[in-house]
Amino acid sequence: MTMSILFMATLAAEEFHDIAPPIDYSLIPPWMIFAGAFLALTIVGLIVWLIVKGSKRPQPAQLPRDRALDALERIRDQIDRLNPYQFSIRVSDILRRYVTEQHGLPVTRQTSVEFLNALTKAPQFSSDEKSLLEDFLNRCDLIKFARYEATSADSQLLLEEATRFVKGGQQLATV
Repeated sequence: MTMSILFMATLAAEEFHDIAPPIDYSLIPPWMIFAGAFLALTIVGLIVWLIVKGSKRPQPAQLPRDRALDALERIRDQIDRLNPYQFSIRVSDILRRYVTEQHGLPVTRQTSVEFLNALTKAPQFSSDEKSLLEDFLNRCDLIKFARYEATSADSQLLLEEATRFVKGGQQLATV
């Protein structure tokens, strides 16, 4: 009986074969598949990047006049919240920055008197603009340095003068 078990085990072992390795039926080598997939993903990424870059066109740089008018509009809401002293400083800074950027004059580093003296020789300003700017700077100096007891009406007047100067001396409609 032991012989028959051994014989049957040998017979069974002969019937089973080793597993054969997989046969490659592909006509394209695997490295070409990976290279093609990489190339396709690169092209898709480039297309997406160009679409995103094209949709975000840079905004043209805002002109100094437009920046100053925007800043003056934003500060208009603060007339009642800021005391006239703080308000005059902010409006003066906006106007001085505008003159520096628009006309290339070093207004931010000069006193009002120095700037007004230099202004008499500046040909880019009309006489109306010069007198408007002189009036504006004198009012600001009264509030800032002489501690004139200003009201929100004085702040409103400063804002109107600054806006009129930035707009080029035009008369403003009553607000």
